[in-house]
Amino acid sequence: MTRHKLAFRNLTLGYDRHPVVHHLEGVVEAGSLLAVIGPNGGGKSTLLKAIAGQIEPLGGTIDNSFASLAYMPQIGDLSRDFPVSVFDLALTGLCSQRGMFGRISRSERQRAEEAIGKVGLSGFEDRSIRTLSGGQLQRLLFARMMLQDAELILLDEPFAAIDQRTISDLLTIILNWHGEGRTILTVLHDFELVRRNFPLSLLVAREMIAWGPTPEVLTTDNLALARHMSEAFDQDAAFCERAA
Repeated sequence: MTRHKLAFRNLTLGYDRHPVVHHLEGVVEAGSLLAVIGPNGGGKSTLLKAIAGQIEPLGGTIDNSFASLAYMPQIGDLSRDFPVSVFDLALTGLCSQRGMFGRISRSERQRAEEAIGKVGLSGFEDRSIRTLSGGQLQRLLFARMMLQDAELILLDEPFAAIDQRTISDLLTIILNWHGEGRTILTVLHDFELVRRNFPLSLLVAREMIAWGPTPEVLTTDNLALARHMSEAFDQDAAFCERAA
């Protein structure tokens, strides 16, 4: 049986031919719980967008053999202007399974209600998302991901600007997903949280600094090198081919 994996082959990512991530090589094995860490602007979010298919590589490839993928961007990327209820936004997690305009079955409605309950939002179903706090909205996005039921989960800064209790509750959900055998990549900034909960880490600062067991990645030398690489990077650099 083929074991699913996510592989980066000489991967370069960027915008308008200006690279953000250079020549990334590596494999994410099925069942991994991987923290993607590094300085601001180092390419972490760009990497998740590329895996999700939102941007095309400038060079190299992303080989993804997982059957299903769920991607949660940074909460600031979600507009609250559209008048949608908590229940309706949660239901969008089923779109890949039933389409945007498919009839909602009783079992699907029950699944949505259960997911909303699991994230602590029971009783909020009819409220507009405009009325939610940042932590409540993040809980709702996790409920939507539960309904997506994906093998590969991508989370971009899921704990940004939310309270400690919500962080604890959502971290428990992530660890439960990992226990179910799902593969999870999470962009994070809290190194202590990473050390306590994420067995694997990818440290990226325009290029890969280190990738492997978290204690071996989060070293003083590696973090200093990541800062240096980020600060020294030329924002106007053009795409380059790696020498043979």
